Amino acid sequence: MSHSASLGSVERTGDGPWYRVRTESFEASFLLDPDDDLDLVCNVDLEVRLPDGSRWSATVFTVAEVARLMETWSGSDEAPGGRCFWCSDGLIVREPGVSKMTDVIAGLLDSGEFAQVLQRLGGD
Repeated sequence: MSHSASLGSVERTGDGPWYRVRTESFEASFLLDPDDDLDLVCNVDLEVRLPDGSRWSATVFTVAEVARLMETWSGSDEAPGGRCFWCSDGLIVREPGVSKMTDVIAGLLDSGEFAQVLQRLGGD
């Protein structure tokens, strides 16, 4: 399913550690490390600002990154030895990359699921 209607015109800019994607429907700010490849990002903090001024957050992981983390934690005390994964503001996506993650945000807005998935930040 394409969400190009939601994305409309897209502007992409870097702003220090933040990489921002501005669309007609939202602005997504990804907190990246300087060495991150935009097409391969698989674990990133995200803030979304909507036209009404509200701000929302999530930590986005790919399915493969969740599996990698669980394997890393195997045999440790973290996440009961890697037997589970949880994150209070976690969003798991199938594919890596800022563009793919931006498409997911657009899809969540289109479907009406956005407010159930991302956490609203206070002080709006």
